[in-house]
Amino acid sequence: MADVRHHQAEFTDAEAGMRLDQALAQLFTEYSRTAIKQWIEAGQVTVNSSACRPRYCVRSGDSVRFSATLDASNDLIPEPVAFDVMHLDDACLVVNKPPGCVVHPGAGNPRATLANGLVHRYPELAALPRAGLIHRLDKNTSGLLVIARNSHAYQHLTRQMAARSIKRIYDALAIGKFISGGTIDAEIGRDPLNRTRMRVRAGGRSAVTHFRIASKFRAHTHLQVELETGRTHQIRVHLAHIKHPIVGDSRYGARLLLPVDPSPALERCMRSFSRQALHARRLEFDHPQHGERITVNAPMPQDMAELIDACRADSAAASI
Repeated sequence: MADVRHHQAEFTDAEAGMRLDQALAQLFTEYSRTAIKQWIEAGQVTVNSSACRPRYCVRSGDSVRFSATLDASNDLIPEPVAFDVMHLDDACLVVNKPPGCVVHPGAGNPRATLANGLVHRYPELAALPRAGLIHRLDKNTSGLLVIARNSHAYQHLTRQMAARSIKRIYDALAIGKFISGGTIDAEIGRDPLNRTRMRVRAGGRSAVTHFRIASKFRAHTHLQVELETGRTHQIRVHLAHIKHPIVGDSRYGARLLLPVDPSPALERCMRSFSRQALHARRLEFDHPQHGERITVNAPMPQDMAELIDACRADSAAASI
């Protein structure tokens, strides 16, 4: 049975000039542009109370309403994919996604995604939208994701995500030295000059990121970051905005930075690290059956742990 969700929103300057299907895909990142286009063509989307075509040019102030029909994931091909299960019960599971693993099939990544692996290991997930996945992580971000195992759990967990009651904490290694922790409250929208990037911009979607210092090194800082909202690339965009991009994140301006006379181990780790140093390490949510608060932690992957250890050892040696 399909799961139907109803949405409404008002387009802003950030979406003005876009095609309708493109603008909705930017606002509602949990849905693919292909699915949104199908809903528009089926008459499930109205703009200012009128049906429109996917190519309709959005204007600032337009009011949109649509019904998202989420079908089961029967088209997913079951495939063995490596991931660790950190929590498992009849209602849900939490997995630790390795870096380099794509969460959902899409353009350029039709197979061997986490979703393919989930329906291979747990066939009942094929009956749920997106194989029960409630949220997602970028390909090169590692860490925890919660997955529903039945329709009741799926609806319960998606409501928690919408209400921002699912707590998500990340480890990040950022370039530069921080004086203290803080909060970044800055709207995020699509970069008009590069559609594959997001950026802080007026008229974007509200985005709030909290961070505190875990460890200080000579040229880098290990941060613990908590998301209040969940925009596309939010942590990466916000840290780059305050001139402290994440190590390895070339998309958002991170360049190789080494302290003066770095240790050989640190230089080797920095030069070989080719992804953003970001890991979703802690997840907290209310269990969809009994309501008990569930807390799950995931160890840092080896490459990132070695990188932070090298920073720590380099800083210790330099202080002697």
